[in-house]
Amino acid sequence: MSNVVTGKNIYSRSYIEEIREKVKPIVENVIKPNAGLGDKEGLFPRKSLLALAKEGWNSVTIPEKWGGLDLGYVGLSVVAEEIGKVDASTGLVYAMHVGAAQTINLFGNDDQKARWLLPIREGAITTFAISEKATGGHVWYSLSQAVQDGDEYILNLEKSFTTSGGQSDYYVVQTRTAGSTDPSEHSFFIVDGHQEGITAKPWKALGVRGNHSGPLKFENVRAHHRDLLQVASHDVFNGTGAILGLNAVWLGVAQSALDAAIAHVTKTTHKDFNKNLADYQVIRQNLAEVKIQIAAVRTWQYDLARQYDELRKNNQSLLPLAGELTEHKVLATELADYAARVAMDVAGGYGYIEGTFERIYRDARGGIPMAPSNNLAREQIGKGLVGLPLELFEEGK
Repeated sequence: MSNVVTGKNIYSRSYIEEIREKVKPIVENVIKPNAGLGDKEGLFPRKSLLALAKEGWNSVTIPEKWGGLDLGYVGLSVVAEEIGKVDASTGLVYAMHVGAAQTINLFGNDDQKARWLLPIREGAITTFAISEKATGGHVWYSLSQAVQDGDEYILNLEKSFTTSGGQSDYYVVQTRTAGSTDPSEHSFFIVDGHQEGITAKPWKALGVRGNHSGPLKFENVRAHHRDLLQVASHDVFNGTGAILGLNAVWLGVAQSALDAAIAHVTKTTHKDFNKNLADYQVIRQNLAEVKIQIAAVRTWQYDLARQYDELRKNNQSLLPLAGELTEHKVLATELADYAARVAMDVAGGYGYIEGTFERIYRDARGGIPMAPSNNLAREQIGKGLVGLPLELFEEGK
């Protein structure tokens, strides 16, 4: 499939808006109508994902050779933001899928790309299986360890908060390297999700109920050596676009909260004095503050995406952007939470009733504890400011 946009100037607003207009029909006609039911019944958004896949959006960062649209991180940001505006659950699934697929695109060989990336156009879904309950928010630290058996590896491990757990066709799984005593040495395997021995526990949560991020267990699951990725942990966390895509989702959630609030206050009138809710200065100012913050975070989002694309174009490492990406994550997730609270506030009692406002409010909270959790992120940022070590694999002395 040829590129879905006519221009390739990633610094132009028209480029971004062209992508936005291309993906909107699926967002409005497929994803949005299913968002409420997905939340109420905890349904995995497979129908929405299949619609995205058929048009190439699930392969947004992948080269055309492997079935993709080759729209880079700017393209990912646009699509993830648009999905986030109507359904956070689908947005999170989408961002994690694109990040995992991009890991294979960046660090896989041609055999791996042919076997795992081409099926995405037919609806195959992937995700990361990284964090472990015993190490909490320290998602870079695995206690589980692969055991080598000839040309295969045996995996016995339990991952926590695995988005699309039990639903993915394959997983990018992190575990400590077989035979290594160094906790910083990790291996990443592409693992067929339909194998026996992979079980997912039910996902019952306050919000984002459709993303199925429950515990995922691997019991004597085998991965072949040909599906071992040559990638370091810091490249996965900072260079594949998963966090950048998630940030775009939360930006979309913030925008949806603002849009819902504006629609409510402009159509609601107090009949006693015949005053519209929009006539109250305090309400207008609260909405204005959300708008201002959205504009700032959106500008930062696309600036980071462009930097990502430029660095990848020149085959340069994305690691120098890791600190800024973490800072942006904190701001984007807390903006979503803030915008949802403002929307609930201006809606009054109607916001508390089951529906759009309370769903956005519940969903928005989900970004704050997502890795890197905002508490942990602030600690890492603060240590960097004062020159202290991050203590990723050993305590400082």
